[in-house]
Amino acid sequence: MTTKTSPDNAPASKKITKKIEDLGDWRGETLAKVRKLIHDADPEVEEEWKWEKATSPGTPVWSHDGIICTGETYKQAVKLTFARGASVDDPKQLFNSSLEGNVRRAIDIHEGEKINEAAFKKLIKSAVAANTEARALRGSKKK
Repeated sequence: MTTKTSPDNAPASKKITKKIEDLGDWRGETLAKVRKLIHDADPEVEEEWKWEKATSPGTPVWSHDGIICTGETYKQAVKLTFARGASVDDPKQLFNSSLEGNVRRAIDIHEGEKINEAAFKKLIKSAVAANTEARALRGSKKK
């Protein structure tokens, strides 16, 4: 597992682990589960901790050639927001939130809900492919 260092030099993976432990409920279990599925789908994924400031503790982020998704926790849901979700094929219709946007899509997971693990892993792989393709296009335009 690769990690990037957050602004205060604590490895992002440790911050994500602490977030999971601090939640101590179904949200922490859900975040831990999707974290494992993300790593299973993309062993080269990088964990990051972004947007930490005095008014916000920060957000777990998984990246590969750009942001794959963020993992936010709310009282009623764990929200996985995919940065390029609108351009990712979702045949099992896992996306159930932020459907009106032109770029992002999200999956809201509520207490007791099960995620289709095989479909989720395919979604992660598709998101990585979208990031890699976008990066390649940006690189070719610079030449």
